[in-house]
Amino acid sequence: MLPTTARVALRELAPGDLDFLAEMLSDPEVMRHYPRCLTRPEAEAWIERQLERYRQDGHGLWLASLHRTGEPIGQVGLLRQVLPDGAEWEIGYLLHQKFWHQGYATEAALAVREYAFRVLMPRRVISLIRPANTPSQRVARRLGMNPVARVQFSGLDHDVFAAMRGQGEVCP
Repeated sequence: MLPTTARVALRELAPGDLDFLAEMLSDPEVMRHYPRCLTRPEAEAWIERQLERYRQDGHGLWLASLHRTGEPIGQVGLLRQVLPDGAEWEIGYLLHQKFWHQGYATEAALAVREYAFRVLMPRRVISLIRPANTPSQRVARRLGMNPVARVQFSGLDHDVFAAMRGQGEVCP
């Protein structure tokens, strides 16, 4: 069973989510820390990659939606990432711009963090964040993560933020 919060539901992505994802992934503000915005066919391929992750790893980015209305707000989930020192579980989060600054990313990502530690039991979880992406860094810090390294990932510098299983309380 996927994690959930008081305000946010998570579920596996499906082909029917293409309209929402294509809109979100083509927004220059949402994608400003990615190499570029995605086209509709690239958004469709994005969904297919998540479906493959579900099959291969059992997890991936999940669609985040509001419990109250069912309206999709973004994606939050667990991704198996291969870094220079080995494979790690990454908490990823990407919300549509109109849902920023309402605490949804932190709320959903915290539920994913707790799910990862309870179900997968890794030594730590990480988030890969571009050095200029201060909003995502703030979310990571609210999850109890701290920067531990800088790596090249997909040809770009990323800071590795990490939280260890069993470490202290997090800030909501």
